[in-house]
Amino acid sequence: MPQKIQIGDKWYVAATAANTEEQPQVLKNDQTFAMFDRFGDIQVLAPGKEGLYHNDTRFLSHQELTIDGVRPLHLGSSVEESNSLLVIDLMNPDLPERAGRGALLKGTLHIFRAKLLWQGVCHEHIRVTHHGSERTAVRLEFTFDGDFVDLFEVRGMKREKRGERLPPEVSAAEVVMPYMGLDRRARRTRVHFEPTPSAIDAGRASFELQLDPGTEHHLYCTVICEADGEPVPDRVSYEAALRENNAARRTWLGGHCTVVTSNPLVNLWLDRSVSDLSMLTTMLPTGPYPFAGVPWYSTTFGRDGIITALEFLWVDHSLARGVLTFLAETQATQVDRQNDAEPGKILHEARHSEMALTREIPFGRYYGSVDSTPLFLVLAAAYLRRTGDMALIRKIWPNIQAALRWVDEWGDADGDGFVEYARRSDEGLVQQGWKDSHDSIFHSDGALAEAPIALCEVQGYVYEGKQGVAEIARRMGDARLAQQLEQQARELRERFQAAFWCEEIGSYAIALDGHKRQCKVPSSNAGHTLWSGIASPEHAQRIIDGLMGHTFFSGWGIRTIASGVPGYNPMSYHNGSIWPHDNAMIAAGMARYGRTEAAMELLSATFDASLHFDANRLPELFCGFPRRSGAGPTLYPVACSPQAWAAAAVFGMLQACLGLELHAEQGEIVLQRPRLPAFIDWIRISRLGAPGPSADLLLQRYERNVGIEVVRKDADVRVTVVA
Repeated sequence: MPQKIQIGDKWYVAATAANTEEQPQVLKNDQTFAMFDRFGDIQVLAPGKEGLYHNDTRFLSHQELTIDGVRPLHLGSSVEESNSLLVIDLMNPDLPERAGRGALLKGTLHIFRAKLLWQGVCHEHIRVTHHGSERTAVRLEFTFDGDFVDLFEVRGMKREKRGERLPPEVSAAEVVMPYMGLDRRARRTRVHFEPTPSAIDAGRASFELQLDPGTEHHLYCTVICEADGEPVPDRVSYEAALRENNAARRTWLGGHCTVVTSNPLVNLWLDRSVSDLSMLTTMLPTGPYPFAGVPWYSTTFGRDGIITALEFLWVDHSLARGVLTFLAETQATQVDRQNDAEPGKILHEARHSEMALTREIPFGRYYGSVDSTPLFLVLAAAYLRRTGDMALIRKIWPNIQAALRWVDEWGDADGDGFVEYARRSDEGLVQQGWKDSHDSIFHSDGALAEAPIALCEVQGYVYEGKQGVAEIARRMGDARLAQQLEQQARELRERFQAAFWCEEIGSYAIALDGHKRQCKVPSSNAGHTLWSGIASPEHAQRIIDGLMGHTFFSGWGIRTIASGVPGYNPMSYHNGSIWPHDNAMIAAGMARYGRTEAAMELLSATFDASLHFDANRLPELFCGFPRRSGAGPTLYPVACSPQAWAAAAVFGMLQACLGLELHAEQGEIVLQRPRLPAFIDWIRISRLGAPGPSADLLLQRYERNVGIEVVRKDADVRVTVVA
């Protein structure tokens, strides 16, 4: 049985337990996601993560389809229709004689299952086709249950007390399983069947089918997640739900540019990444927001949403608009120690489950990330350059100003000129950068750093953010503020070189601890200083050489910390593993400092890794073991898959290799020293710049450069290539 063990901070799950579970089939729509086994069932044989979840509560914990009391034989399963539809093909096993019916040879019946999530409802269509030559009868039976377990319980947390399971309500074609939580909110799982079952009780529905040769029988099972305070999902048919879902997907996919290459395997990776982003993106009242990942992080995360939007910005700016709008609306306005909130601070995470509402976990609306606020500034400036959308910038300008005040006042509480963090909540995160497991920031001897902690990459985010907001301030007519911010950025860069450069490791220290001592640990965090541009040119070249050396570069990507360092563990969450989004940001930083060949090497390694993952889907992270001939990368056992910033990583890496920039106000598409890796002969980008003025480009790889053909462009678009 798979163990549920936590590492470090209690809000994380273990990387040290063997994962005996098969990779689940994943569906998601808005606040609802589901994980099924390859049969389309939800098993209860082990304390696994399968189930139908809505707002982090498991509404369906068991579902199994049997034929004459036994499980069908599996033929195949796949997620189709741009990640919308799970399709399973099954057949009957050998079935012995039964009263009034002869034996049935295996493979006589084909059982087709299709599952779809749409607006808080799991729709299922079952089609039974008789391929035999004689009339037969079978019993098709569903068993089901809903345990209303909180996602954090699934992750391994123990609760002293739970809510009350109320008696099920059974009617001719429906079972309702009610639950009253400790938050005093009622939740219900409504399981409806069509046609009316032959028999039904609190956890079972059966259909006695009479099957003539060549005939089909169609059954439908609808599982509805209901909760007090939420709109009751509309009752629509499976066919109507599928049509509406597909129309919504087409609308989303049709709103941005498309990328096609000469390599079909790269195209599979790109298509999977777009489909995953589409599935993870939830339409909130404020606009589209990429939920971080399934299963553990299927909700709004500030940092994850911002980085995902930045990686995908050149392809589609709607994510950035939705992220900025939501984070502005949820920005903290007062001090709340239990939620690590201060005025102007940007959200880390929001949850809506029972344990969040009862404060058994602190993440109902939690602000414990030091980097979300400066990254919010970075995204606002990048969005304006990409779109020229001053209307949105004016709308969120008070939020941008509040975020700047947080950076200068609350973020730099001791006035030393660096932004640092220290947990104020009794239960929140100890480490509050992107590497937020409790043991991720330490000294060269392995001793954990004492708070308050100033991370090297966060200073870079502040540097980039202030430079970007200076551009916005000029557009707003505030030249004085623009000059102040530019001066502050220059002074920060100077202070940063003096305080963070560590000649001993040939890189920037991962952090300064509460005593202003360097944490002399070579880390991928230093690669983010390239991304932001705070690194000095001479230091940048040494950092890049180090990151591409054998202690960091595994052959599949760059590790989070170098091998050989005390605390290094290739199986850890943050201390030796490989994260695609981390590598994408580092690749962008390498290209920024003129090392595009290193960025291409990272893209190549990540592409090779994608070939070994199911459906070409990059997971949240994977283990940092060295690449071995004939073997693929080693999975991290409880990584989220799909994960938004991992899905968007390929677009960030491509942008780095192409040196691609879009400047909406100037109507200009710029490619600086574009390069293509050896496995891509050509790449076609259509509607680049959409939904505004756009162009279609065809880029052809040559031995030493890239040829660019402007296939089509709008009249007010200019394409500029910098050699």
